[in-house]
Amino acid sequence: MEKVTQVTKEKLGFASIVLLGINGIIGSGIFLLPNVAAAAMGTAGIFVLLLDALLVICLALCFAQAATHFDQDGGPYLYAKAAFGDFVGFEVGFVTWAIRIIAEATMAVAFQTLLAGVWPAVKSGFPAMLTTTVLIVGLAFMNIAGVRVSKYVNNVVTVAKLVPLVLLVAVGIFFIKGDNFTPLFPDGHYTPGSLGTAAVTMFYAFSGFEGLVVAAGDMRQAKRNLPKAVALVMVLVAAFYILIQVVCTGILGSDALAKTSTPIQSAFAHFAGGFGNALVQAGSLVSVGGILVASSYVTPRSGVALAENKMMPAALAKRNRHNAPWVSILVSMVLGLLISWSGTFTYLAQISVISRFVQYIPTVIAVLIFAKKYGKNSKGFNLPLGPVIPVAALIISGWLLWNAWLADTNHLQFITGFGALLVAVPFYFLTKHYSVKED
Repeated sequence: MEKVTQVTKEKLGFASIVLLGINGIIGSGIFLLPNVAAAAMGTAGIFVLLLDALLVICLALCFAQAATHFDQDGGPYLYAKAAFGDFVGFEVGFVTWAIRIIAEATMAVAFQTLLAGVWPAVKSGFPAMLTTTVLIVGLAFMNIAGVRVSKYVNNVVTVAKLVPLVLLVAVGIFFIKGDNFTPLFPDGHYTPGSLGTAAVTMFYAFSGFEGLVVAAGDMRQAKRNLPKAVALVMVLVAAFYILIQVVCTGILGSDALAKTSTPIQSAFAHFAGGFGNALVQAGSLVSVGGILVASSYVTPRSGVALAENKMMPAALAKRNRHNAPWVSILVSMVLGLLISWSGTFTYLAQISVISRFVQYIPTVIAVLIFAKKYGKNSKGFNLPLGPVIPVAALIISGWLLWNAWLADTNHLQFITGFGALLVAVPFYFLTKHYSVKED
C-alpha cells in the first residue's frame, strides 16, 4: 500500500526485534510461575513447563512461517484474512486488538498493585487510578514520539528486568540441594487432572509472543528477520523459565515453594538475604513495566492493520512525522484507561489466556493452507517436518482448551473470552462502508 505522506522510516533491527519479543513475554507471570507449578505438580512441575514450552515453540514456529509471507503490520489478522477471507480476518483482528488493549490495562493495574506493596499510598482510590492513568498516558505519548524512542526504552527495560532473574539462575545454581527434588509429585503421588490444570495455568507466563509479528511493518527486512527472531525468542524464554523452575525447586524444595506467594523473592532471599528480596521486588516492577512498554508499542498496530486493509476507519492508520500511528495510539490509550479504571485485574488476566487462542488456532491452520497455496520459500525460513508441527500445535491447543473448560465450572471465562467474536460481528457489517473497492 502506498503512503501519501512522507514519514521518517526508523526501523527495528534484528537485535531490537529479539529484545521486543523477550520483553513482551517475560513479565509478571514468571514471578508467580514457580509456586503455581509446585502446588499443582510438585517437582514434576518442571516437566509441565516442558510441555507448555513444546506447545509455545510449535505455535511460535507457525507464526514464524506465516510471517515469511508478509512484511506489514497485522500478524494473526493478516494470516486469517489471507487464508479464510475478510470476515474471519476481521474477527481475528478485532479480537486481537481488543485482547491486547485488555491485557495492557490489566498489566497497568498489576504494576499499580506491585507498587502499592512498596508505596502503600497508591493502594486504592484516586491515587491508584492516578497511577494507572499516568502510566498508560505516558507510554502512549512515548510511542507518539516515534519508533526510535520506543526502541531504546524497550531495549533498556528488557535488559534491566532480566538482571535479577539471570542472577537467580547464575548464583542460585550453587545453592541447589538434590534432596529437594524428591518426591516427584505432591505427597508422593500423582493427582488425576492436575497436569492439565497446571499446564493451562502456567501457559499464561508464555503468552505474548504473538504480539511480535503484529508490528512487522516497523521492522527492517521483516520477512527475513522476523521468523528467525520469533524462533530464537521462544527457545530462549522456554530455556530460561525451565532453569528458573529448577533453581527455585532445588533451593526451596517443592513443598516450601508451593506455599510461598513470592517464589523468586523467597529463593533469592534464601542465599542473598534482604538484598535479594529488594532486588527481586524492584525486578518485578521493572518486569511488569517492561511488558507495558512492549504492549503499548504493539497494541495500536493491531488497529492500524485493520485500517490499512480498509476494515476500520482510515484515520486509524494515520502516522505522524515520526512514523507513529498516533490516532490508533490515542484510541487504544482511551480504551485502556477505561478498562484499567474498572480494576478487575484477576478476571481480565484469566480471560486473556483463553481468548488468545482465537489468534493461535486460525494462524496454525493458515500455515497449512499457505503451504499448499505458496509452497516452500526459495529464500529464508521454512517450517521443518512439514505439517507435523502445525498438527501437534492444534492437538496440544485442543487438549489445553478442553482442560480449561473442565476447570472453569461455570464457563464464564470461555463465554467472556470467546464472546468478543460475537461482539465483532455487527462491527464487521457497520465498517464495510469504510472499504474502498478496487477499480
